[in-house]
Amino acid sequence: MDLDLPAPRAGLQKHLLEDTLSRLPLAHPVSVSRHDPVSTAIAAMKQHRVGCALVVEGEKLVGILTERDVLLKLTEPGLDLHRIPVDRVMTHDPVTLSEQDTLAVTLHQMSLGGFRHLPVVTGDGRPRGVVSVKDIFRYIFSLCR
Repeated sequence: MDLDLPAPRAGLQKHLLEDTLSRLPLAHPVSVSRHDPVSTAIAAMKQHRVGCALVVEGEKLVGILTERDVLLKLTEPGLDLHRIPVDRVMTHDPVTLSEQDTLAVTLHQMSLGGFRHLPVVTGDGRPRGVVSVKDIFRYIFSLCR
C-alpha cells in the first residue's frame, strides 16, 4: 500500500521535513525527583529561566512539570507548596521525542497535544534535553536570514 507522504520540495518545507532535532542546540534539562516538593521544582525552573522541569527516577524520565501544570493544578488557596510532592502535579509518562525526529514531527506532536515543551530522550529513555516551540521558531528564523 502506498502512503501519501509529503515529499520535500525546497526551502522551509524541505527543512521542516528533513531536519532533525539533532540540529537544534538542546539545553540541558532541569531535573527534579517525583518526591521533591513542588516549591523546589518551581525554584529550579525560575533559577534556570525555563518553563518546565523533567521528573526523573534513576536516570529514566517519569514525568514533566510545566508552568501550565502549576497554574492549572495548584489553584486552591492556602496550599503549602513545600509539602506537595511533584508527583501529585506532574504529567506522568509524557510524550517524548528523539533527536532523530524531524521538525515536522515535533511541531505535529506539539500541535496535537497543545504542548509548548517536549522532552527529548535517548533510546533507553534517559532525558537528553527539552525542545520548546521557541527553539523551533529560533531555528526557522535562522534559516530565513
